[in-house]
Amino acid sequence: MATFKAIVRTKRKDGLYQVYIRCVHNRKPGYIKTDKLVTDRQLDRNGEIKDPFVNEYCARRILEFTNRLNRKDIGKWTVKQVVDFLAMKEEDLCFSDYARLHIDRMRDRGQVKNARNYELALQHLERYAGTTKVMFGQLTSTWVNLWIKKLEMTARAKEMYPICMRQVFREAVREYNDYDNDVVRIKTNPWAKVKIPQSDRAEKRAISAEECRRFFSVALPESPSSRPKGELGRNVALLVLCLAGINTIDLFHLKKTDYRNGIISYKRAKTRKSRADEAYIEMRVEPIIQPLFDKYRADDNDPYLFNFHERYADSDSFGANVNAGIKDVCRLLKVPDNELYCVYTFRHTWGTIAQNDCGASISEVGFAMNHSGGHSITRGYIKPDFSPAWELNAKVIEFIFFSNAPSKQGAARDLNYPKTEDRQFRLSLKKLVYARAYFRGELLAEITDIGFSNVDEVISSLATKFPDTIPQGCAVHFRIKDVDAGIEVVYERTKGKGF
Repeated sequence: MATFKAIVRTKRKDGLYQVYIRCVHNRKPGYIKTDKLVTDRQLDRNGEIKDPFVNEYCARRILEFTNRLNRKDIGKWTVKQVVDFLAMKEEDLCFSDYARLHIDRMRDRGQVKNARNYELALQHLERYAGTTKVMFGQLTSTWVNLWIKKLEMTARAKEMYPICMRQVFREAVREYNDYDNDVVRIKTNPWAKVKIPQSDRAEKRAISAEECRRFFSVALPESPSSRPKGELGRNVALLVLCLAGINTIDLFHLKKTDYRNGIISYKRAKTRKSRADEAYIEMRVEPIIQPLFDKYRADDNDPYLFNFHERYADSDSFGANVNAGIKDVCRLLKVPDNELYCVYTFRHTWGTIAQNDCGASISEVGFAMNHSGGHSITRGYIKPDFSPAWELNAKVIEFIFFSNAPSKQGAARDLNYPKTEDRQFRLSLKKLVYARAYFRGELLAEITDIGFSNVDEVISSLATKFPDTIPQGCAVHFRIKDVDAGIEVVYERTKGKGF
């Protein structure tokens, strides 16, 4: 059994002594600090406290400590466990304070996006409670079920918010309750009687190849801005579509060290913390988006691959502006307001076209889109070959941009790719050039000839064969192949500017 005594230790600089209650357990001492102070005049010759009010206070505390310990089996406790137990107040703990601590820890671990979801869930819970000091004792099953009922009209929050708060609750129980030593600070557990509803099934956002061709070829209006949102939205949508559905957060955070020999390698931010392989993937950069890599490339002394961070504070701001730009383009196409596209439209479209029009299996689509596919442990200890994903990505690009085949029909053709270390595509008068021009996937013109000294001459030659029906400002894709070197590149030009 632990023994207690009120004592002082060393004198402070102001001449006062702090009063402690010394605890001795299994011959080891520990000290519990009180809020009492004494002077030399309140101590006897042996250094014992003689002030009657301080002694009375300490006696009450010692009686309280003894009563609390009598209800526990402390035989195997260390003195530190005893002191920690006695130092704890038996009053209700604050759930809100612990939730904010948990969210801060998530941010420190790099889980910024998830931390934001937890923060939104806590804010909604606190608004329902009418206080920023929600206590654990308030969280009864009846109270939590009534809170969830307030979320029933939402599509996703009705499932996500309760799951976030349940996880915070479980972490608090794991941290504060020591069942081995019968220390239970959180005494309620509402979640056993709480039914969390499922979020609404996500609407399939994929669009057809025909709609893609219209989206990427529509003429954008002149804008006084040097960086109009519509242009940004369409360009980033093209990057997403042609990089097998990459997320904007991953585009935003790409570093120059992630781009080597024409291949980007990254760990998907959304799932890297939950997978053994850290959601690592490599994707080849196809010729059609190489001009965008050059256009948005950050300065040489900047560690980032793209310069998006120079204009946008974070990936959320970047994603919001990209979505706004995509919607601007949709309105030019008279897309109904309830069917406007977003970044995820092009991620879903890639997967849908890969399976429906390019003959890929669901597992092949999942591999290319960096889903774990139920094999997250296996992917954690093998070094996968990503080239099948590259080939599938090339087929999707071929089907959308370089054919006018209707969706769900046709087969993709192989495409020769430039040696990725050659960033500049150069022609000379003696080189044999095979060039084609496409508008909305339809072949407009093609030539096979020599005598071209640069790309602009090839484009000008092809443009002379175009019909007059192409609207001003619309985009045309040019595939230009150096037959001798076996290198092919893709350029996008708009009528009135590029040809």
